Amino acid sequence: MNGAAIDPDQAARRSLVVARAGLCLSVIVCGLALRGYGLQIGLPAFVAKYGGSTLWGTMVFFLVATAAPNLSRPRITLVAAAIAIGVELFRLVHFPWLDAFRLTLPGALLLGRIFSGWNVLAYGAGIVLAVLLDRAGPPLAGLMRALLPRRQNRGVRQPARTAHDR
Repeated sequence: MNGAAIDPDQAARRSLVVARAGLCLSVIVCGLALRGYGLQIGLPAFVAKYGGSTLWGTMVFFLVATAAPNLSRPRITLVAAAIAIGVELFRLVHFPWLDAFRLTLPGALLLGRIFSGWNVLAYGAGIVLAVLLDRAGPPLAGLMRALLPRRQNRGVRQPARTAHDR
């Protein structure tokens, strides 16, 4: 820390990045659980399929937001939408090695297998969901801060407390 005081704006940005990363990981876990167990627990195939796609769009938003925290929310939304649409359009590209990868579980989860306009709509719904969650950022950042272990501020001296301060 070099003995410098912590900038409140920088601390707030860090908290938001941590909250976004936590949400991203939570969405990934929920999406994998939905795809893996949704049908087994009796959810309709529509919910398992497009719920997973919706959560995939949400994940893309939070990945972009975590990787580029200085972007504004509208820019994050545009980049996430471009990535989601690009990945869906990429499904129209076929090479033997690429199709072989798409038949694996990681390939199916990351790239999908066939193009679907419905997936684009589900991604859009997921990105809208992410924007709504992200707008609730300060309470979510506070929750993530409460859940994570506290770091010691080493090298930063706190002023001595006087009777007046107590």
